[in-house]
Amino acid sequence: MKIAIVGAGAMGGLFGARLVLAGQEVSFVEASGHAIEVISCHGLRLETPDAQTTVQVPIARAEQFSGFFDLLVIFTKGFHTAAAIDSVRHLVGPDTWALSVQNGLGNADLIAEVIPTERVIVGMTNLPADLVAPGVVHSQGEGHINLWSFDGEDASRVHEVAAVLSQAGLPCTADPQVQVAIWEKVAFNAALNSVCAVTRQTVGAVGDCAHGRQVLSAIIEETLAVARAAGIAVDRQRVEVAMDYAVDNHRQHKPSMLQDLEAGQKTEIDFINGAVVAHGKRVGVPTPVSQALYDLIKISENRD
Repeated sequence: MKIAIVGAGAMGGLFGARLVLAGQEVSFVEASGHAIEVISCHGLRLETPDAQTTVQVPIARAEQFSGFFDLLVIFTKGFHTAAAIDSVRHLVGPDTWALSVQNGLGNADLIAEVIPTERVIVGMTNLPADLVAPGVVHSQGEGHINLWSFDGEDASRVHEVAAVLSQAGLPCTADPQVQVAIWEKVAFNAALNSVCAVTRQTVGAVGDCAHGRQVLSAIIEETLAVARAAGIAVDRQRVEVAMDYAVDNHRQHKPSMLQDLEAGQKTEIDFINGAVVAHGKRVGVPTPVSQALYDLIKISENRD
């Protein structure tokens, strides 16, 4: 399969390296000149507890590629999605599909402005990956991918993509109930990312504090209430189990939203808590705690 990974960050690097090693034809579309230079010169290195592997892979800005791809995998942050998919519209042919397993809500709608909705695949992944440096990705631990067509139809290409990912060591399930997995991850991220970012505390510090747990619980409940009002059969227990695991096993971790604030960068708050608030208004579910966290992050973005 001819695949373009749009965004050579942590997750893009993990997926790209695994797919190259599995024999797929992979190229990276990247906007950062520094990342392009590093990967062009030194390759992409994937570090796992078992091995360190370097793969050579084509990487360039979007305008330097031509021809159609079978699959575009979008791995930018949400606020870059619209620009990213627009930059690769010349690589979209009549049989090109796109996949988004990005954090948050709303990315697929932006992708569908360039690629027809019936050829967009959405999903969720909890595979671990950290960008150690440009071109160097570390992955430790297990995870999986759930995906399905954005329009809800059962398409053979969805199953084909799931098989390609699984064969590459990226465990993947074609799941008609993928929106459940997506919303449960949104609940997890809306809680932990925003609270850690606002308090400037690690996962363990927030989870050990009774006040922290109270706010986490309130955001989870609001998010899942919005999902249920939209007809999505989310399970609070699964979110709580994931939260407890993170607090127990990733105590020193700083979620991406906190890392972004510390670096003076824009966060994905609009695609996580902001999206929950917006969906809540549409389905008539109040989300006061999520709204407060959203507003506080926005203040921090402006300050930092």
